[in-house]
Amino acid sequence: MNITFLGTGTSSGIPIIGCDCPVCMSANPKNKRLRSSILVEADGVYLVVDTAPDFREQALRYRIPRVDAVLFTHAHADHVFGFDDIRRFNTIQGARIPAYGAPETINDLRRIFSYIGMNPKTKGLYRPDIEYHAVDNRFKIGDIFVEPLPVEHGGIATFGYVFEHLEKTVGYFPDCHEMSPAVIEKLRGIDIMILDALRYREHRTHLTVEASIAILKQIGAHSSYMTHMCHDVDHDELEDSLPTGMHVSYDGLVLTL
Repeated sequence: MNITFLGTGTSSGIPIIGCDCPVCMSANPKNKRLRSSILVEADGVYLVVDTAPDFREQALRYRIPRVDAVLFTHAHADHVFGFDDIRRFNTIQGARIPAYGAPETINDLRRIFSYIGMNPKTKGLYRPDIEYHAVDNRFKIGDIFVEPLPVEHGGIATFGYVFEHLEKTVGYFPDCHEMSPAVIEKLRGIDIMILDALRYREHRTHLTVEASIAILKQIGAHSSYMTHMCHDVDHDELEDSLPTGMHVSYDGLVLTL
């Protein structure tokens, strides 16, 4: 199983428009962050988690060959506004593409993208052909098992996902303010854990770096990665300060299990 970080930034992306702070002006490519998303691949099956506004650029930059399913963590703009670009993969693959999320997330997608999934199709219109699936339990795509787990993120229904293939497991939780003891226990000892770490200062809907470290210590993954970071976070400075086994993700990073 391969995990590619398509983007590791918060909703504004890094650099932020009109900002001349040290991180936004940094020459370090690891400080350039598109909006958060990952690509999961195993045995030729490709899953995209969230279609960021940068999805077209991410697909081109990382040469995504196909999309067998899209999984949504929640329906905030920075996680869904690239959804329309899935239509190109409908054309490439000649098939409908399934999309998964919490029931509330699927309802929001249907509202935001009211033209997607309309039948009958209208000749001359080019839009995604999507089959929606509201989920709340473990399911399977190809040979990849997927388990959605709920987290608190400012009152909107939000999932993180655990991916399992050949007894290797990865958790992806990019937007999280609080994680219940039951979910932490479920994740304990996972092979790779990827978790929200927005900034050092408190935020009402995201984990701080300090809070993320505390949760990652409880989970005790074999290796852990922080994501969804804003321009307060310099990659190298944070990487050098983290406990053993914890890392800062960056756009284009590939993890192989």
